[in-house]
Amino acid sequence: MLAKLSALVATHQIELTRFLKFATVGALGAMVDFSVLNFLILSGGWSKFFANLVSVACAILSNFTWNRVWTYPESRDHALHISFGKFALVNLVGLGINQIVFLATDAFIFDPLFEHPLDYNLAKGSAIFVVLFWNFVANRLWTYRDI
Repeated sequence: MLAKLSALVATHQIELTRFLKFATVGALGAMVDFSVLNFLILSGGWSKFFANLVSVACAILSNFTWNRVWTYPESRDHALHISFGKFALVNLVGLGINQIVFLATDAFIFDPLFEHPLDYNLAKGSAIFVVLFWNFVANRLWTYRDI
């Protein structure tokens, strides 16, 4: 009984560590995401819709790279195209969630209350927070399930 409890605690500690690493990589990805989004909107005059698509795509590439190197280094034993394909599919769903949360919270909550660019940056933060949990669970259960 004690051995089973000890193994359960160890498994939970490993998963907590992986989640914290995943969140750290996500924070780096969020910096990429915010930077690209603001550059495209403020310097390029892009619409929020298209700027968000490109900024999320850049963050996905950053997140995949750092998760493969640091969070799930065992994944490097798997074929790159298979791992990236799974990660990309999960993140395409995440992109859809992100786009909906970003555009909706911007239009209905933050844009009426705050000046530009604070409005869409608050919306972006909300979208990233929501998608963090989807991406971790879906990637853990599918992309990295055998690690």
